[in-house]
Amino acid sequence: MKEYSVTPNKNAEGWYVKIEDVAPTDLYSKKDDAIAEAEKLASNDTPSRLMILDENHEIVEEKKY
Repeated sequence: MKEYSVTPNKNAEGWYVKIEDVAPTDLYSKKDDAIAEAEKLASNDTPSRLMILDENHEIVEEKKY
Protein backbone atom coordinates (compact mmCIF):
# COMPACT_ATOMS: atom_id res chain seq x y z
CA MET A 1 0.00 0.00 0.00
CA LYS A 2 1.47 3.33 -1.05
CA GLU A 3 1.27 6.26 1.33
CA TYR A 4 0.65 9.82 0.23
CA SER A 5 0.76 12.87 2.46
CA VAL A 6 -0.05 16.56 2.35
CA THR A 7 2.27 18.47 4.63
CA PRO A 8 3.15 22.15 5.10
CA ASN A 9 6.59 23.43 4.19
CA LYS A 10 8.87 24.78 6.90
CA ASN A 11 7.20 28.21 7.12
CA ALA A 12 3.66 26.88 6.47
CA GLU A 13 3.50 29.18 3.45
CA GLY A 14 2.94 26.29 1.05
CA TRP A 15 1.88 22.66 1.00
CA TYR A 16 3.76 19.64 -0.31
CA VAL A 17 2.34 16.45 -1.74
CA LYS A 18 4.68 13.59 -0.81
CA ILE A 19 4.70 9.96 -1.93
CA GLU A 20 6.02 7.43 0.59
CA ASP A 21 7.36 10.36 2.69
CA VAL A 22 10.22 10.89 0.24
CA ALA A 23 10.97 13.96 -1.80
CA PRO A 24 7.89 16.10 -2.40
CA THR A 25 6.28 16.00 -5.82
CA ASP A 26 5.13 19.63 -5.94
CA LEU A 27 4.63 22.70 -3.77
CA TYR A 28 1.16 24.26 -3.72
CA SER A 29 0.28 27.67 -2.35
CA LYS A 30 -3.15 26.51 -1.20
CA LYS A 31 -3.80 23.54 1.07
CA ASP A 32 -6.98 22.65 -0.85
CA ASP A 33 -5.05 22.42 -4.13
CA ALA A 34 -2.49 20.10 -2.55
CA ILE A 35 -5.24 17.90 -1.08
CA ALA A 36 -7.04 17.68 -4.42
CA GLU A 37 -3.85 16.58 -6.20
CA ALA A 38 -2.99 14.04 -3.48
CA GLU A 39 -6.53 12.61 -3.60
CA LYS A 40 -6.21 12.21 -7.37
CA LEU A 41 -2.84 10.46 -7.09
CA ALA A 42 -3.97 8.17 -4.26
CA SER A 43 -7.25 7.19 -5.92
CA ASN A 44 -5.39 6.27 -9.13
CA ASP A 45 -2.98 4.04 -7.19
CA THR A 46 -5.14 1.74 -5.07
CA PRO A 47 -4.66 0.41 -2.50
CA SER A 48 -3.25 3.57 -0.97
CA ARG A 49 -3.54 5.82 2.04
CA LEU A 50 -3.61 9.62 2.19
CA MET A 51 -2.64 11.49 5.33
CA ILE A 52 -3.22 15.20 5.74
CA LEU A 53 -0.96 16.80 8.31
CA ASP A 54 -1.16 20.13 10.13
CA GLU A 55 1.59 22.67 10.86
CA ASN A 56 2.80 20.47 13.76
CA HIS A 57 3.04 17.48 11.40
CA GLU A 58 0.25 15.68 13.21
CA ILE A 59 -2.32 13.71 11.21
CA VAL A 60 -5.62 15.59 11.04
CA GLU A 61 -7.28 13.41 8.42
CA GLU A 62 -6.65 10.02 6.89
CA LYS A 63 -8.30 8.47 3.83
CA LYS A 64 -7.93 5.06 2.25
CA TYR A 65 -8.43 4.25 -1.40
